[in-house]
Amino acid sequence: MNRGGDGGRINIFHSEDYYLAFLRALEESVNRFGIVIHGYCLMANDYHLLIETPHANLSRTMCHINGIYEN
Repeated sequence: MNRGGDGGRINIFHSEDYYLAFLRALEESVNRFGIVIHGYCLMANDYHLLIETPHANLSRTMCHINGIYEN
């Protein structure tokens, strides 16, 4: 789970384009890190991921997802 600033009161997804950019970052992470996405939920001010990391690389994966999406 990751939330927007100010205790989750600030939106991180402002339009459909933001959601699509995040989904592209997830797809890239599957290809780059070999993660398995079992489920996800995207809301305006946060997201939840249910992922499996067969290569013990959760930290690198999340840094990658958040780094791509923030840019």
